[in-house]
Amino acid sequence: MNILLIGSGGREDALCWRLSQSPSCERLVAAPGNPGMARWANALRQVDANDNDAIVALASDVAADLVVIGPEAPLCNGVADALEEAGIACFGPGAKAAQLEGSKGFTKDLCARHDIPTAAYVRTEKADEALAALDKFGCPVVVKADGLAAGKGVTVATSRDEAEAAIRAAGDGPLVIEEYLSGEEASLFALVDGGTTRFLASAQDHKQVGEGDTGPNTGGMGAYCPTPLMDRALLETI
Repeated sequence: MNILLIGSGGREDALCWRLSQSPSCERLVAAPGNPGMARWANALRQVDANDNDAIVALASDVAADLVVIGPEAPLCNGVADALEEAGIACFGPGAKAAQLEGSKGFTKDLCARHDIPTAAYVRTEKADEALAALDKFGCPVVVKADGLAAGKGVTVATSRDEAEAAIRAAGDGPLVIEEYLSGEEASLFALVDGGTTRFLASAQDHKQVGEGDTGPNTGGMGAYCPTPLMDRALLETI
């Protein structure tokens, strides 16, 4: 099987390493890739990860049997849909499903609509609306950019001044103002094809830049799996 991997970050490096070990993988091309990924891939090719037509053309050029998409932005841009339309198998959700990652407000509304437990929230479109929404919550309060932000779009404000500063820094545009929930965070991942679900290991990500989970969020300072926070009882509940 010829595999084309799209992306150039640490996530894609890990995917590249693992895909290269698959007995089904005969040739692995990473695009645009990075120097580290050259350790695992047979070739690196230049491509704009947000150009659907260019990715479809590259997949055809390398005779890819499967395209694996690493970053969120191309998925939100509909690259999986474009590949499917071209008859090329793709690992990654279509644009509609990718809204779960691409819009925090969309996901919050979906949770509320289907009685999936989630923190109380208000969606806003303008800075003055967001400032007014702070009155609904005490502090700490969470200010979230609605769209993709590479893991850096969330501010956990411990004071009104900090919350207002985060809103003013974001300016006009969609935000989610959210109730603060105290506790440790854990994630449970699953592979879904529309009919079958396969659960992977649980994980805990540490996003804040400082020691002891302090400072602003980053794209991730480190993660480990499985996490003991996700015990059998919690897994069964989920």
